[in-house]
Amino acid sequence: MESWLFLALVLAIAVVGKNMSLVIASVVVMALKLLPVASKWLPVIQNKGINWGVTVISVAILVPIATGQITFADLFKAFKNPAGWIAIVAGIAVAILSKYGVNQLAAVPQVTVALVLGTIIGVVVFKGVAAGPVIASGMTYCIVTLLNLHF
Repeated sequence: MESWLFLALVLAIAVVGKNMSLVIASVVVMALKLLPVASKWLPVIQNKGINWGVTVISVAILVPIATGQITFADLFKAFKNPAGWIAIVAGIAVAILSKYGVNQLAAVPQVTVALVLGTIIGVVVFKGVAAGPVIASGMTYCIVTLLNLHF
């Protein structure tokens, strides 16, 4: 019963915060919880879901290459300016931090509760987005902005 109340609270916060991604996620998890196979599928989704999500995000990132919107010329341009190099370093940093983050979640499961709460607050209250590659882009933006202020 407690899990239903918690999910309902998350759903309510998502609705009030007008965050469709979190609304959909809450409804999907609640719907899955109603299924007789929930005890088998929810742990699988918990263990594999982040990898599936990263795959979907990766597909979305590769689509502009497939459509010709991003070319080799664009790739070479990235190496010709500081923002491109910062983006590469930020992407590497996020990948490394994510590796340690996944290990941390496995080693200390109670961190998951704080992470979920922080993500909900960040997404709903601060209109953030819960996505790793976007973090790298945001880090790049912050660093480039700081460099532009000082140089």
